Amino acid sequence: VQLQASGGGLVQAGGSLRLSCAASESIMSIDDISWYRQAPGKEREFVAVTRTSGSTDYADSVKGRFTIYRVNAKNTVYLQMNSLKPEDTAVYYCNAWYRSVNDMYWGQGTQVTVSS
Repeated sequence: VQLQASGGGLVQAGGSLRLSCAASESIMSIDDISWYRQAPGKEREFVAVTRTSGSTDYADSVKGRFTIYRVNAKNTVYLQMNSLKPEDTAVYYCNAWYRSVNDMYWGQGTQVTVSS
């Protein structure tokens, strides 16, 4: 699968952005689709995941502010980010995981910059 991430940009603190992760095949065949982020000088960290089961999980740092959801008809997963903080500044990556074969794919990153 190929993943295309988009939607990043520059926003003031308290603002919102919506990231998109478009897949080259049906996302209904992908067990987990996740968002990760990597800030300068830091390791890549988990942000959120949506599963084919319908369940979702979030990093504690984004709970209540970010929402991940799938639109199967568009083969796209979105990350709605509200109440953005400067510490959310990072390159955001989407990830697809096929559990049965333990295969993982990454999309290219999209830069999110939150100014104070």
